[in-house]
Amino acid sequence: MQDNPLSEISLPARVALRDGRQVVLRKIREEDKAGLLAAFDRLSADSRYTRFMASLRELPEAMLESATHPAPELECALVAIYGDAQSIVGGARYAAAPGSDVCEFAVTIDDEWHGLGLARCLMQVLIAAARARGYRTMEGYVLASNTGMRGLARRLGFVDTACHEDATLRVVSLGLTGAAEAPAPG
Repeated sequence: MQDNPLSEISLPARVALRDGRQVVLRKIREEDKAGLLAAFDRLSADSRYTRFMASLRELPEAMLESATHPAPELECALVAIYGDAQSIVGGARYAAAPGSDVCEFAVTIDDEWHGLGLARCLMQVLIAAARARGYRTMEGYVLASNTGMRGLARRLGFVDTACHEDATLRVVSLGLTGAAEAPAPG
């Protein structure tokens, strides 16, 4: 695997969304803790459950530490920043077990930013980073009821299958080997 997974991905990157607003995509930093807590606080209870698959009222300190200190050899964590206030309006990450060629992704978008193409932008950068890092497969566990994420995953080329351990979950997976494929429109 390559040492610098983002060497061919130019970050930070300014991205225009469907409504014309622009965000900056970049790697997460330690100083993003307060912004991450503020972003978590803005999530609805449904969004928190959809992302964390648990009812969380606050972000546990250990999770916050882990989120702002990704292990470069095993993880990649991105945030989407908006405006002069530098508000975090979305984030995506992958993580892998040592020695594994499979990484697991997660993505979270501020409720007011849904439907603008932000999750797609974050996922495309995350997929490129995982591919550049040498991972062979990216997968995610998605609630079966999360049709938005499942639809996005399909449009990005992921295969959606049942999770044999839990009927409420689906596993979406994408092969990362070979040439990068253009995702389906939409």
